[in-house]
Amino acid sequence: MFLSDRLIIEFDTALKSISGGAHSRRSIPINEDHGKTTLSEAERAHAAGLMRVNHVGEVCAQALYQSQKLLARDPQIQEMLNHSAQEEMDHLAWCETRVKELGSHTSYLNPFWYAGSFAIGLLAGLAGDQWSLGFVAETEKQVENHLQSHLETLPENDQQSRAIVKQMRLDEIEHGKDAIDAGGVVLPPVIQKLMEASSKLMTSTAYKI
Repeated sequence: MFLSDRLIIEFDTALKSISGGAHSRRSIPINEDHGKTTLSEAERAHAAGLMRVNHVGEVCAQALYQSQKLLARDPQIQEMLNHSAQEEMDHLAWCETRVKELGSHTSYLNPFWYAGSFAIGLLAGLAGDQWSLGFVAETEKQVENHLQSHLETLPENDQQSRAIVKQMRLDEIEHGKDAIDAGGVVLPPVIQKLMEASSKLMTSTAYKI
């Protein structure tokens, strides 16, 4: 594929991530009680805030995967990153749909989240494939924990949001495993802590804005 074609594809991905309109290849996970349960105003607002956070996480995932894919040296690693990015696009679409169903909006700061994550992904990619894959693995591990915490705090009767988050968590676990199997290294603890700190800042802000 020519560089110009790749750049057009990446621009389209960035646009969909930032402004909406992402399309999923897989059907959205549906709970059989979807549409039958009623959420209170407070429950709906809380669920919307959590799903907005999850949507921001997928915006960041798109930026990270796209930037790291551009700099990957090994074609097989490029393909692995591309496969994971496609599944993350499913997550992006699912979260966007659910946020709207809950009567809310995606984060107004999505352009900021995307740009910052793209820059971080470039830095990881420049460090080399092993470090880049290690960054993917650590990111996915933290996202897995983050999604588990959402399963513990989402309203019990919001089974539709729960169905989406459960499938996302399973996918993230697989993405992290793929990155390690492809040669990813364990990141130094100081980098892991910095990633955790930036994640907390993002989630606390995205919940509200």
